[in-house]
Amino acid sequence: MKGTEHFKEIIKNYLDNRAKEDELFRAKYETTTRAIDDVVNYIFQEVQKSGCCGFSDMEIYSLAVHAIDEPTLEIGKPLNCSVVVNHHIELTEAEKAEQRAIALKRYQEEEMRKLQQRNSRPKAVKAQENKLPELSLFAGMEL
Repeated sequence: MKGTEHFKEIIKNYLDNRAKEDELFRAKYETTTRAIDDVVNYIFQEVQKSGCCGFSDMEIYSLAVHAIDEPTLEIGKPLNCSVVVNHHIELTEAEKAEQRAIALKRYQEEEMRKLQQRNSRPKAVKAQENKLPELSLFAGMEL
């Protein structure tokens, strides 16, 4: 696997933005013969060599920059691996409104279910007071 398309897109966007801000990097980035697949494959190789499972964004971005900065780096063969990308999803206003409506409906259904359960429970029967005749030490005695 050459990496998820989303991962490639994130790396490419980072490199594009870096090239806009850094003139020295832009010169190498514009003249590199490396495709984004090569950069991603280099990152995978380095991650595998490290033996670690989690990396910060900056660690991965620095590997991408290094792959561009050093044209003589050995990229290696493509790896069969999975990539997990933490990303933030931006919803449109319509999607947000739809999700709010779904959440509200779920909340209402849950509250209705609670009320129905509460009402369907058998009501506690008050213990009937046992009316036993009062006993007295003087019962049956005439004074």
